[in-house]
Amino acid sequence: MGVNFHEKKLVKKALESFYGLGPQLSARIMAKYTIHPLARLGTVAPKTVTALTAELSTMTIENDARRIVQDNIKRLRDMGTYRGRRHAMGLPVRGQRTRTQIATARKLNCLERGGTHSKI
Repeated sequence: MGVNFHEKKLVKKALESFYGLGPQLSARIMAKYTIHPLARLGTVAPKTVTALTAELSTMTIENDARRIVQDNIKRLRDMGTYRGRRHAMGLPVRGQRTRTQIATARKLNCLERGGTHSKI
């Protein structure tokens, strides 16, 4: 995968660090390869690590998952749906209150959260 983790890091946390892999999917992968939930990367056999790498390479994670989400939002905007217009304006999409407490939604509804704030 091109990612190096520290040997003392938990396998569960290492798997969850990938975009698109949550707690349930990481637990399912660990159960498939019979890895203990509290196992650390240093204790896992190298054969298992290569199997995990092969498994992760077949999944849609990181940039592929981000691209799918962006394409879905772009599709909503192009169709002109309510949700698409809310994304374009940077407003809450899922029915949250807008009379007060809108600052968080404006922050989270931007495409790039690390510095530049372009609307989705």
